[in-house]
Amino acid sequence: MITVTTRPIGIARVGGSRVAYETRGYFRSLDTVFFTFLFPLIMLGIFTTAFSASGDVGPVGSQISVGAFYLPGMLAAGLLLSGLQNLAVDIATEKGDGTLKRLGGTPLSPVSYFLGKIGQVFVTGALQAGLMLVAAATVFGIALPTDPAQWFTFAWVFVLGLTASALLGIALSSVPRSGRSATAVVIPIVLVLQFISGVYLSFNQLPEWMQNVASLFPLKWMAQGMRAAFLPEEFAALEQHGAWDLGWVAVALGIWLVVGLVLSRLTFRWIRRDA
Repeated sequence: MITVTTRPIGIARVGGSRVAYETRGYFRSLDTVFFTFLFPLIMLGIFTTAFSASGDVGPVGSQISVGAFYLPGMLAAGLLLSGLQNLAVDIATEKGDGTLKRLGGTPLSPVSYFLGKIGQVFVTGALQAGLMLVAAATVFGIALPTDPAQWFTFAWVFVLGLTASALLGIALSSVPRSGRSATAVVIPIVLVLQFISGVYLSFNQLPEWMQNVASLFPLKWMAQGMRAAFLPEEFAALEQHGAWDLGWVAVALGIWLVVGLVLSRLTFRWIRRDA
């Protein structure tokens, strides 16, 4: 039962209880589990299997397996799918079927609702990344980093990227006109971003104008941060400016986090304004 509270501790407690509720609902939806949870792992398996016969890739003297090359991009894509795609479709669907309208008639605070959604994203995003790393090491034979600094890079890129993606997903959920149209609106956006941000295609091989366009969006920076965490230092020369530029990765993701927070607060409604 939801109780009326405006105290921060009470809001956080209600939000925490909703994390478990949202996580259970997530895993009960088979299409959501497939297209946001398992999809990056499946794509990693496909790319590793399909292109391994062509040999290792990368600069001469620092070549790595195809699977190791694609792993950072798939981890970054997982952040976008778990956060932006998942929440944009889920919240738009809840708005369309009347779930949000019913919640709006209860004492549930929007902050508690947000905490539940974002908490669910962190739970499922962490499970997804963990599963992918375990599969990478055990099934695909990919050597994972041994340097703690690289794991630290992975950790902060993961937190910043997933938080920004979740907030942007909440904001994007206001765009579809109905729950039925949510996937048609959201999935093409996510798919295009994956192709231009270095997830499926090597970023240095894309036209310069496409690299510049991708730099305007968070996925490019998430993928770059993940490459810095998992690829040898020599691969930095293949980046747009010949370096990992982790400072700019942090700045870009921080900006998108703030943009997502502001937009989600301005656009979120329990019901559509035109309803």
